Amino acid sequence: MRLDVVSLAPEALAPLLSLGVIGRAFEAGIAALHTHNPRDYATDRYRKVDDVPYGGGAGMVLKPEPVFAAVEAIPALPRRRTLLMSPQGKVLEQADLRRWAENYDQLVLLCGHYEGFDERIRSLADEEISLGDFVLTGGELPAAVIVNGVVRLLPGTVGTASCLDDESHSAGLLEHPHYTRPADFRGMAVPEVLRSGDHGAIERWRTQQQQQRTLERRPDLYARWQAQQQEQQ
Repeated sequence: MRLDVVSLAPEALAPLLSLGVIGRAFEAGIAALHTHNPRDYATDRYRKVDDVPYGGGAGMVLKPEPVFAAVEAIPALPRRRTLLMSPQGKVLEQADLRRWAENYDQLVLLCGHYEGFDERIRSLADEEISLGDFVLTGGELPAAVIVNGVVRLLPGTVGTASCLDDESHSAGLLEHPHYTRPADFRGMAVPEVLRSGDHGAIERWRTQQQQQRTLERRPDLYARWQAQQQEQQ
């Protein structure tokens, strides 16, 4: 997969290239990361990329011309999706990461900066994505999260692909607890069922733990999962 990030701070994405399995995926050619700085496409002598907002107000606004030029200079693959990092966008979910990983060969990620971006920049995007109900100084961290989340789902990135199916949010529930040696640590013992060797009992325990943990920690997710189960019946 090709990942293109349009950003005024492309150095913020550099750590991904050496980050564990994600870095190895880039080294192996499973994914390729390219950054594009709108400042390189500014046409004035000062390489200006922001300006004061029409109508007045605090802060500076990212200009449309250099962003459009940067996006239009990116080589386009047939299955391409453009995402705008925005606190006004849809809150990111695991299902989004999987959808992009499975259906697209290229993601273009647009990172805002300053007080905001010119409204016309929205027309470049197929989707607007947010990490949650808060505001950051720029879109680089959300873009890095998406790159990480998508690349780890690509075939060949994670050694045992089946483990991805048991993670939190993959099937609508939070993940069950995990334990390893020692069997007893400071009075905290591994549940007996996990040491029983009874794989059927272990699977039932894990399923029960997923449901209980989701109900306690994320009742909103549990309600959604219940509704999905009822629809499938």
